[in-house]
Amino acid sequence: MNLPGLDVADIRVSAPGARERLIVALDVPTGAEALALVERLGNLVQWFKVGLELYLAEGNSIIDKLRERDHSVFLDLKLHDIPNTVAGAVRSVSASGAGMLTVHACGGPAMLAAAQEAAVAVPSPPKLLAVTVLTSMDAAQLAAAGVSGSPGEQVLRLAGLARKAGIHGFVASSQEVAGLRAAYPDSTLVIPGIRPAGTTAGDQKRVATPASAITDGADYLVVGRPITQAPDTAAAAQAILDEMAAAARR
Repeated sequence: MNLPGLDVADIRVSAPGARERLIVALDVPTGAEALALVERLGNLVQWFKVGLELYLAEGNSIIDKLRERDHSVFLDLKLHDIPNTVAGAVRSVSASGAGMLTVHACGGPAMLAAAQEAAVAVPSPPKLLAVTVLTSMDAAQLAAAGVSGSPGEQVLRLAGLARKAGIHGFVASSQEVAGLRAAYPDSTLVIPGIRPAGTTAGDQKRVATPASAITDGADYLVVGRPITQAPDTAAAAQAILDEMAAAARR
């Protein structure tokens, strides 16, 4: 959506709760570009995702700058290593003040348990989220990696490992939300691969609209390119907020 002349200050936040459930992915190479996006979005968005590209370039300084602007940070590092290394990484980044942190569920039970034990042992830790199956992977990609089950089966299998380790948050595609919500009603579900109707999927294989993801039971939606590469960034975010709010009212 492109609304010429639309000022961020004139844009409404469509409904209570929508602003707190949208996470905009700052998938850019520099802090300057990230903060420019943040400024263009104004007060529309509470949460921003900092992934590997930006974190490796800027470190904790970008988290500090986002928090200084009263934003919450989803630190998407997808930690995956031996248990001792992941535990140390969790302890290291816990001091950053990020609100959520991802670990790869395919790291196995011992790694997941080590991550959770490290998190609960530090003051004000981030909420751990277990990444199940990447939204860029479909059944063919899984089969090539030696996984014979469907993406849905693998998501539930990995979520079960994480749950046994004490992790109550999961990252999965919208296609698995209903199954995860039924299996783990009290879990936190963070859903990437969100594409509004009419936009391209890009490198994502398992995508959904904002409305369908909310209807299926998502807690948070992660949206990157449909907002950050839109001609009018703020208007694109507003349209997604409106769609989320309408779905939540149904």
